[in-house]
Amino acid sequence: MKENKITLNLNEVGINDIDVAGGKNASLGEMMRNLSHLGIKIPNGFLVTVAGYNDFIAFNNLESVIAKIISDTNVDDLKALSNCGSLIREKIRSANFPTYFTNQVRDAYSALSAQYQQKNVAVAVRSSATAEDLPDASFAGQQETFLNVSGDEDLFLAIKNCFASLFTDRAISYRKSFGYNHFKIGLSVCIQKMVRSDIGASGVAFSLDTESGFKDVVVINGTFGLGEMVVQGAVSPDEFITYKPLLKEQFPAILEKKLGNKDKKMVYSTAKNERVKIVATSALEAKSFCLTDAQILKLSYWVIAIEDYYTSLKNHWCPMDVEWALDGKSNELYIVQARPETIHSQKIHNKIVSYKIADAENAKTRLKGVAVGDKIGAGKVKIVPALVKNLSEINFEPGSILVTEMTDPDWEPIMKIASAIITEKGGRTCHAAIIARELGIPAIVACENATQLLKDDDLVTVSCAEGEVGFIYQGILKVEKTEVLLDKLPKVNTPLLLNVASPDKAFHFANLPHQGIGLVRMEFIINNYIKVHPLALLNHSSLKEQNLKSKITETIKGYENGEAYFVEKLSFGLAKIAASCYPKPAIVRFSDFKSNEYANLLGGTLFEPNEENPMIGWRGASRYYSEAYKDAFGLECKAIKHVRENLGLTNIIVMIPFCRTVEELKRVYSVMEANGLKRGRNGLQVYLMAELPSNFIMAKEFANYVDGFSIGSNDLTQLVLGLDRDSAQVSHLYDERNSAVKKLISMLISSVKDKNVKVGICGQGPSDFPDFAQFLVEKGINTISITPDAFFKTAHAIVESEHIIAKKKLRAKQRVKMYRVS
Repeated sequence: MKENKITLNLNEVGINDIDVAGGKNASLGEMMRNLSHLGIKIPNGFLVTVAGYNDFIAFNNLESVIAKIISDTNVDDLKALSNCGSLIREKIRSANFPTYFTNQVRDAYSALSAQYQQKNVAVAVRSSATAEDLPDASFAGQQETFLNVSGDEDLFLAIKNCFASLFTDRAISYRKSFGYNHFKIGLSVCIQKMVRSDIGASGVAFSLDTESGFKDVVVINGTFGLGEMVVQGAVSPDEFITYKPLLKEQFPAILEKKLGNKDKKMVYSTAKNERVKIVATSALEAKSFCLTDAQILKLSYWVIAIEDYYTSLKNHWCPMDVEWALDGKSNELYIVQARPETIHSQKIHNKIVSYKIADAENAKTRLKGVAVGDKIGAGKVKIVPALVKNLSEINFEPGSILVTEMTDPDWEPIMKIASAIITEKGGRTCHAAIIARELGIPAIVACENATQLLKDDDLVTVSCAEGEVGFIYQGILKVEKTEVLLDKLPKVNTPLLLNVASPDKAFHFANLPHQGIGLVRMEFIINNYIKVHPLALLNHSSLKEQNLKSKITETIKGYENGEAYFVEKLSFGLAKIAASCYPKPAIVRFSDFKSNEYANLLGGTLFEPNEENPMIGWRGASRYYSEAYKDAFGLECKAIKHVRENLGLTNIIVMIPFCRTVEELKRVYSVMEANGLKRGRNGLQVYLMAELPSNFIMAKEFANYVDGFSIGSNDLTQLVLGLDRDSAQVSHLYDERNSAVKKLISMLISSVKDKNVKVGICGQGPSDFPDFAQFLVEKGINTISITPDAFFKTAHAIVESEHIIAKKKLRAKQRVKMYRVS
C-alpha cells in the first residue's frame, strides 16, 4: 500500500482544503493564517487528513463491509438502525492502523508536545467531516470530540473513535435525510492543544440572534469548565448579548447579561480510563458570570472580525457559529472552532410568519421555560430518561412531545418526528435547541422539573410564540397562523412606527419596514423583568417585614444594591428594543403605572396609597416630581442616561405621560436634570404624551417645551367622553372615532404646525380601526405607531387614504386652473 503523507499542521490548510481537512479543520487553518494579526488566538495543532481516513478504511477493506451492512438495513427502523450503527462502529474500532500512519501521527504529536515543553501534551481530538458545515445542511455535532487526551495510546484510540463516529446512528440517519452518499463523505481529525478551560470557562457565540436571525448582535453562551456542558445542554448557561454597530464605534454595547443556572461543570479527571468528570460548581461560581465585561467585549470583537472575514471571503453575508474557551491559567481567550451558521443564513426573509394561541386568555399554563424558535406544537407527552442511549429502548410515536432532562445527540432520529421538545436543562445554543431549529420544531429548554410535573400521555400545547419565555399549556389548543409577504406591503408616505412592549420580541420585528419604535412601555419591563417596587428596592435594607426583605434580598443577589439591580435590568430591556431599530427613533415612555398596579409589585403595598380612582389619580408626571416618588423616578432617568451615553443608543427619545400642566412639565424637567437627563444635551429629545384635554387645549404652550407630541387615544377618549374605559357598563360608548375626540386631535395637529414640533399617535385606535388611520393621514399626522400584528392592514388603510388625498389635491388644482382660464 502506498505510504501517503497523512498529517498536516493546522496552519497548512485553509478554507479551500475541505476535501483534505474537512470543514472544521479547514476553517481553523484559515483563521490561523489570516486572522492572527487581529489578536485572535487559536490553539496550535495538527490534523490527520481525509487521505489518512481513506487509507485506514482501504487498509482494512471496510468499505464493502460497511456498504453491505447499510444496504441490508432499513435505517428508518430505529432498532435496525441501532444494530446497524453498533456493528459498523465495532468493525472500525477493531481494525488496525497502517504502520506509516502511526509513525506520522506519533511524530506530529511529539512535535506538538515539544512546542509546549511537555512530554505528552493534553489535546482535544475533534472529528471534521468533508460534508460538515456546508451551506445547505449543518452536520455540526454529528461526529465526536474527545477532550483531555494524553499519550500515544490514548491518542490513537481517540482517532479510531472519531473515524467510527462517522457512522453513529444519528449520522447515518442525518445523511439519509439530506440525501448524502455515505461513501462520498470523508473524515479528518484535528489534534489540538487543550485550553485549560476546565479551570476557566468556555462556550459558544453566534454573530446573530439565534431565535430571530437579527443580524446586528453577537449572542454568547458560556459556563465554567469545559464547553461540552453548554453544547450538551447539561447546564443553563450565562447569556450575553452585544450590539455590533456600536461595538464598531468603540461603545461597550453590552445589551444584556443573564445569569445561568450553572450548578455543575466538566473538568479534567486524573482517574484511570477517565479523561473528564462532572463536579459541582462552587457557591461563588454559581452566582457569578463566567466572563467579565472586558472579556465579553473582546470575544464579541473577535466574533465580528471572523464574520466580516468570512463574509468578504464568500461575497455574501456569512454569520458564524463560534466555540470559545477561556484558559484559567493564563486568563487568555481562545477560539477553538468556527463554522458558518446554517439556519437563519439560509432563510429568505421575504415574509413575516407569526403564530398565536386562539384563546390565550383562557389557556391554563402548566410550565414555563426558555423558548427556542417561534412556533407552536401540540401532542402527547413522552418522558424519556436522559441516560437512554439505545434508540430501540425508546418507544416514541411520531407527533409526540419529547420531554427529558437533556437530549443526547444520538436521539436525532426521534427528535425529527417529535412535534415539540422540552428539556429541563440547557440554553439557546445547546444541542436540543440547535437540532430543533434545524428541524423547524418548537423547543423549550431550561424548563425545571418538567419530567416530574408532566406525565406520559398528558395532552399539552408547547408555545414559543410569546417571546423569550416558552409556555406549556394544558390540552391541545387551537393555533392561528398569520403570514405576511413583505413584498406585498404597500409603500406609504406617512411613516409607520411600532408599539413594542417586550424586549424579547423586539428583534423579531426588525424585518418589518417600519421607521422606528413609536412607543416603548417602560412599565412592561418593570413588571416582567424587575418585578419589585422601585421604592422597595431603594429601602429594602430598612424594611421591617422579614419575609419581604428576604425575598428582595434574594432577588437582587449578585448586585451591589437595589438601585444597581433596577438600573441594570431596565437598561438591558430598553437597550434591546432601541438596538432593534437603531439609528431610527425609539420613543420610551416613562413608567405609567397607576397606584393599584404599582401595589401589585413586590413590596408595592408599603408605598402606594389606596385611591378610589387610580386611573385619574397619582400617575405619570405627578409622581415624578413628588417627594414620595422622585427618587424612584430618578432610577428610570439613570437607566436612560446609561443606555444613551454609555452604550451609545442615542436614538432613544423619552416621553412624559399624563402631564396635566406646563408647570408640571417644568418640575419633571428639574428632576430629570438632577439625574443627568437634560433636554437637548447629547441630542436628547422629549415628547409629551398627549392624552389629557389640557394637552390639546394648551397645545401651543406645551409646544414651547417639547420636541413632539404622541397622542394616546385610549386615555384621551376616556377623558373626553367622561367614562371609565375599564367599566363594562359604559363600554358601548367607548370609541376613539367619536367626533369630540377627533376634533381635539385635529386641533392639536393644526395648532402646532408652525412650531416645528412633530405630532404622532401611539394609541390603539389606528391598529384597531383602519378608517381612524385614514382620518389621521388626512389631518396631516407626522407618524402613526401601531402594534406589529396590525402593520399589514394599517399600511393598506394609509395608502388608500393617501391616494384619496392625492386625488382631492389634483381636483383642487384642476378647479383652480379652470377658474383662472375662465
